[in-house]
Amino acid sequence: MKHSVSHDLGQDRARKVAEAAFASYAARFAKYRPTATWTSADRADISFTAKGITLKGVLQVMPSSIDMDLDVPFLLRPFKDKALGAVDREIALWIEKAKRGEI
Repeated sequence: MKHSVSHDLGQDRARKVAEAAFASYAARFAKYRPTATWTSADRADISFTAKGITLKGVLQVMPSSIDMDLDVPFLLRPFKDKALGAVDREIALWIEKAKRGEI
């Protein structure tokens, strides 16, 4: 499942947004055991567990977007739209925080 959220923050600031958003998500949803391991300045391997299934993927911070590519098993695809809506809202919230100088 590929998904992209546009931003106008620049790549370095967008990485800080992605890190802050993921840290907040990890604290709020610890029961899903979310992890993000940054493998380069703009790429992180991510994972979390839902319905007993561990999902893995990649988060890529681009100059004008934050992109995710997550392997979603067939059984969880009915929840795709709900999950993408939550991702969009969460990233938009953190982008606005960055624009207000909070990050």
